[in-house]
Parts: sequence; C-alpha cells; structure tokens
Amino acid sequence: MILRAMTSNDWPAVAKIYAEGIATGFATFETDIPEYREWDKAHINECRIVAEENDGIMGWAALSPVSSRCVYGGVAEVSVYIGAGHRGKGAGKKLLLKLIEESEKAGYWTLQSGIFPENEGSITLHKKVGFRFLGKRERIGKTQDGIWKDNLLFERRSKTIGQ
Repeated sequence: MILRAMTSNDWPAVAKIYAEGIATGFATFETDIPEYREWDKAHINECRIVAEENDGIMGWAALSPVSSRCVYGGVAEVSVYIGAGHRGKGAGKKLLLKLIEESEKAGYWTLQSGIFPENEGSITLHKKVGFRFLGKRERIGKTQDGIWKDNLLFERRSKTIGQ
C-alpha cells in the first residue's frame, strides 16, 4: 500500500468510494456525489491523500475548512473513506495518520470529525489516532428520508502547531 497526494485524475475512483460510503447510510448526510469542480472547491488542496494498492485506490482522506473566518484558519474537518472491498486492512489508519502529518505541515492546529453513532469503525479509528470525543450533537440534521440523526463530535489538537 502506498499513500500519495490525490490528483484530479483520481476523481472517478474517489467518487466511487464516496458513493459506497453514502450507500451505507451512516457515513455522511450527503446523498449525491458532487461534480469534481464542486468537491475541489470545498476541500483543502494540500491535504488530499489516496491509499493505493496494485494500481487501484483503496481509500481517500481530505480536509475541508470549517469556516471562512480567519480565526478558524487552522481548523479543518476530516473526511476519510475506504472502499468496501478494502475495509479492515489498515488503510484508514494509515490515511488518517498521513492526513494529520500533512495538516500540521500546512499549519492546521485542530482537526475535527462529525461521526454518526452507528459508524463504529470510524469512531474506533479516530480514537486510535488521538482524536477525543467532545460530545453529541443531537438531531443535528435530517436524512433525505426525513429521519433526524445525531452526530458525535471528535477533535484532535496538534501537539506541534498552535501551542
């Protein structure tokens, strides 16, 4: 398995993995895959990574800003998705650790993740790499079917940036 920067050429594979995450019903509130241009605008250029094995993409991780206000310039939200056929192989942990490393190089002092309570794999992964549970946002949003969902908020503060 190799980790490398994501390129626009990776979008078809990244979008397929994203669609698999959407299909689970507990990875995101999103219901449709955006066009690459839209996704590209919403994510931080320096912090986009793919895990690749045998010339195929296993998973991806990226950061998006949490706010346009300058005081939150060092705070970003994590997205990490692993393809259905590659879960449980350690790609998520490697991607998230690399994303943390890249985020610190880019000057980010806080990473946060909002995770559905049903997504036990993601909760476990985030705890393993040093994220702490902050609390539960109850009924924070509705699914397309009109079902209210809770979201668990996790945070990781850099030990080297923002001290």
